[in-house]
Amino acid sequence: MRNSVSRVSLFRMALLAGGALAAAGTAQAQDAAAEAQVAAEEGAPSDAIVVTGFRQSLQAAINVKKNAVGAVDAIVAEDIAKFPDQNLAESLQRIPGISITRDAGEGRSITVRGLSSQFTRVRVNGLETVATSTDGASANRDRAFDFNVFASELFSSIVVHKTAEASLDEGSLGAVVDLNTGNPLAGKAGFTAVASVVGTYNDLSDYVGPRLAGLVSWRNDAGTFGASISAAYQKTRVLELGNNTVRWSQARFDSVDGTNCFTTPNSGGTYRASAACDKAALAFHPRIPRYGEVKHDRERLGITGSVQFAPTDMTKFSIDGLFSRFNADREEQWGEVLLRSNERSINVVNPVYDANNTMVSATLNDAWVRTEHYLRKSTTEFYQVGGSWDQDVSDTLRFTLMGGFSKSNADIPVETTIVFDDRDAQGYSFDYTDMKHPKLTFGTSVTDPANFQLAEIRDRPSNTENRFKTVQFRTEWDVAEGFTIKAGAMWRRFNFDVQSFTRDTAVCGNGGLDRVLGTITCSASSAFGPTAIYGIPVTAQLAQLFNLGNAGQPSGNTNSWLVPNLETTTALTKLYDRALALDAGNNRGVRETTKGGYIQFDGKGELLGLRYALNAGMRYVKTEQSSYGLVGAVQATVERAYDDFLPSANLAVYPTEDLIIRGAIAEVITRPTLGSLTPGGSADGFNFRVTSGNPFLEPFRATNYDLSVEWYFAPQALISVAGFIKDVASFTQSAAITEATFAQTGLPVSVLNPSSPAALNPALLTQPIWTLTTTVNGTGAKLKGVEIAAQIPFKIFTEGFLGNFGIIANATFIDSDADYTVQGPATAPGGALVNIVRSAALANVSKQAYNGTFYYDDGTFSARVMGTYRGGYHEGASGTGNILEGYGSMFNLDASVRFKLTDWVELSVEGNNLLDTYRYRYTDIDANRNYENNHFGRNILVGARFKY
Repeated sequence: MRNSVSRVSLFRMALLAGGALAAAGTAQAQDAAAEAQVAAEEGAPSDAIVVTGFRQSLQAAINVKKNAVGAVDAIVAEDIAKFPDQNLAESLQRIPGISITRDAGEGRSITVRGLSSQFTRVRVNGLETVATSTDGASANRDRAFDFNVFASELFSSIVVHKTAEASLDEGSLGAVVDLNTGNPLAGKAGFTAVASVVGTYNDLSDYVGPRLAGLVSWRNDAGTFGASISAAYQKTRVLELGNNTVRWSQARFDSVDGTNCFTTPNSGGTYRASAACDKAALAFHPRIPRYGEVKHDRERLGITGSVQFAPTDMTKFSIDGLFSRFNADREEQWGEVLLRSNERSINVVNPVYDANNTMVSATLNDAWVRTEHYLRKSTTEFYQVGGSWDQDVSDTLRFTLMGGFSKSNADIPVETTIVFDDRDAQGYSFDYTDMKHPKLTFGTSVTDPANFQLAEIRDRPSNTENRFKTVQFRTEWDVAEGFTIKAGAMWRRFNFDVQSFTRDTAVCGNGGLDRVLGTITCSASSAFGPTAIYGIPVTAQLAQLFNLGNAGQPSGNTNSWLVPNLETTTALTKLYDRALALDAGNNRGVRETTKGGYIQFDGKGELLGLRYALNAGMRYVKTEQSSYGLVGAVQATVERAYDDFLPSANLAVYPTEDLIIRGAIAEVITRPTLGSLTPGGSADGFNFRVTSGNPFLEPFRATNYDLSVEWYFAPQALISVAGFIKDVASFTQSAAITEATFAQTGLPVSVLNPSSPAALNPALLTQPIWTLTTTVNGTGAKLKGVEIAAQIPFKIFTEGFLGNFGIIANATFIDSDADYTVQGPATAPGGALVNIVRSAALANVSKQAYNGTFYYDDGTFSARVMGTYRGGYHEGASGTGNILEGYGSMFNLDASVRFKLTDWVELSVEGNNLLDTYRYRYTDIDANRNYENNHFGRNILVGARFKY
């Protein structure tokens, strides 16, 4: 009996802290966690059974959810720091309805209730911001928030608002995510210090790196002044091993099984139709079949600081700062055949086709063999400084004034690719009978330098910068018991700027002296065969041998080849001394100024004996937008403005003390993607496509409906079911004009990449093979889903050993449908792609997602096993005639074991991605053609945590 009373006593103390959180509206969840911890350590009776550690943090998170009026989920305190999470995205994936996108095996962005990171707003200490990293296959140049910039140890709580309120920042169709750092006044009096030292081992890269974190906090006895500082540092090396096709495409070949497809071999002439040639031309073949390695070297440093001063019970001042630096070097080494745009010279032997019109295997002669060595060095620096003044004017009137500035600068000073070519190789074969693990075999030696020429050099430095300035004024007036009026105003300015340059060039153009050394006489582009000169002769000093590790390749695959030595080839070509040229499509920017206000009415009481709590209000926002981009050689700026009135309402009713029924309805918006808003555009001379922006895009507008039932049947326990509908009025989509010439675009030839086929062969500019695309507001779509969650400690059923176990589990099921206008396959050999309308699920929506944790915690020893499953999903339009592309389903398994030696020392062993799961990406949602299939290795973390 004593045990149950003690647990209930602590439970009520935590509820009081959670109640303070709910009363503060947008206050932070660490208050609940810290105050509950203080109550546990200082206020509990001497004979009480105190719940601390992981189970206490679960209770604090439940308090946040239970005391909110709208739909809220939270992770607090040790719940973040003690899971095997490499960053915040991986912490967030445990929340119902949230899935993550991984990069280099590490969480990067989140999807909430089926809507991608583009539709989620993120606030750090109450201020909206964007963190942009440059790692991954491409840099993030949009509104999405890259969570891999931050270590999870820097934050004491994460709160996810799934329903809108008038007092909550607009801009989200999916969720508003609050990331909160230290709150020293909510901690215990005196000096507190926490430190952790961890070694991280990746079994694929065979690398051990440090992961260090520390927190120092102090609060005076009177509770009027507090300060804290925390820091986290991590260094890792991860290998990404696997294969890639860079999509599949249709094209006419030189010959098929000895049947000549053109009147002259290798180049020129006219096409001669035949059954063999037509079948090969209409089938899809891999554009760049290849195996390779991507090495990710990452270094992450984060520092947070907070100072709080409360001279009276009615006044509190806070200043918070956050700095993060994320260095990421990405090195790639590939061995491939460049079918893309070179099919005209290739002879196909023994092609095999499947039922999806895919050429799954063949032998190629006169193939364009290429090896690449790529290096990108990048640094993302993020900092934010914010302050707030909380003032109780009287017992019934209070206000908060807050403001701040944040900046995220993602810089790429080096993005270099050096290419070796052998353009008439014989006997190359590919076999994609097993789509995930193809067999790729080179018939010509790819370890002999004499077979290669240094054909192309590239360098593409760039910079992406996001800046936020925010000022908010919020007031609350308790008009009567159970009735509060909230009103406020805000001003926010967001600046997004991209600068990008190139030093790209093909060594040879169409005859004449080469473009790099000026000492080699190049062959004409039409020349073919072993005597053709298209680059610098490769010597042993310019090359290095690459050996492929365990990439899932079958036996018989070619696993060794020469790649360029970056140091010697860049020195020979003086690459970094070459003049920079503007990359026209990636010199652009957007400035958005949003201003407005809100009024919200909060009430609670009883009606016909039924307790309730509600809020309802209206938010008004005016968006002033100015976007610029290069149109030809001229910078164009377009300005516009639009208004939105956004009503919302949330209702919670309490049939019993432990049962809550919630409902919500709201009008919401998400502003258009940044890449689509800027005038001007880019020209792709490899795929003969010109893409332009549309500064007059309307925002995504939707009506959200939510209904949930939550049963808090015991301390630390919860079972909930939530249903949601998102009725989106309009999604953006691509509109295309096909069979155009380059001259019809009005763009100068200088915007083309100088190494692209279109730049090297002027005849391609006059052919009607170009596609002109832009982004327009399309039709709407509806998304419906259900979340089911359970948090069950076994202690409610039994005591002793078995009572220390528990389960946390959730599942999300989503149904959605949208129409996509995409470019489908050509229907005639060499013909244009055909526009079609295809119905499918919304982009980035997985129909099912599951998350489960099985844990044991007795206060001294704890262990957890976590499994996460995300169903397959598409990302939207593909290219080269494929219908949509995306990722297959994925399951990840993590585990953690901790042992408390003393009250101040704890040892830990953790494992991340224990099954070494492969990430499979497909091209064409129907044919499921391989785009890439890679794995990243297991991460093992061994360390110790110290607390004073």
